[in-house]
Amino acid sequence: MKAYRVAFNELEWQSPLPGVRFKVFRSGNKQIRLAEFSSEFVEPEWCDKGHVGYLLEGILEIDYHGRVVTYKAGDALFIPPGTESGHKARSLTAVTRLVLVEDV
Repeated sequence: MKAYRVAFNELEWQSPLPGVRFKVFRSGNKQIRLAEFSSEFVEPEWCDKGHVGYLLEGILEIDYHGRVVTYKAGDALFIPPGTESGHKARSLTAVTRLVLVEDV
């Protein structure tokens, strides 16, 4: 069955680490996530996965091995996969919400 609408309000929250939770819809080798970071979230390792996203609310700071970029609500991000674009994110506000499209 093909899904043309993703109803995030019908999906369960998943919380893999303190300070982060998300709802995810997967189809084939793609997924879309509604992610929520709180200011208590600490990314334990450098992430080398690719992400394409749009910030809905809050301020997110991403450290690219010493080069820090700040994203605000209304900003989009495009992070290609690979170690050269390794990154760690943290919320500068109590809550940051964004939508991410990723390869699985």
